[in-house]
Amino acid sequence: MTQITFHKTAMGEYQGFTCNGHAGFAEYGEDIVCASISVLVINTINSLEKITKEPMDVEADEEAGIIRCRFFEQPLKETSRVLVDSLRLGLAQIQKQYGTKYCKLTFEEV
Repeated sequence: MTQITFHKTAMGEYQGFTCNGHAGFAEYGEDIVCASISVLVINTINSLEKITKEPMDVEADEEAGIIRCRFFEQPLKETSRVLVDSLRLGLAQIQKQYGTKYCKLTFEEV
């Protein structure tokens, strides 16, 4: 299962997100759930970096299936917040379609 945790402040501002694990829907190279999650997460990070120039730190371990993104400034730029909201929406749709056995979203107050 891939667990995606969105880290937010008590005021509801995004501090970052962590994507952990492989979906396990199918064999490596054929796992459409894992591929979908990866595309959404990586595209969001690339967009935050290239389009909005949001200051952030990204760590990744492909073998372990971990991507951590931490934002340096609060609140996020409006365009950055929209991108992260879009990520959350896309991941929620994957969770809804394939179930929490493969993709689970959680929210953590930090």
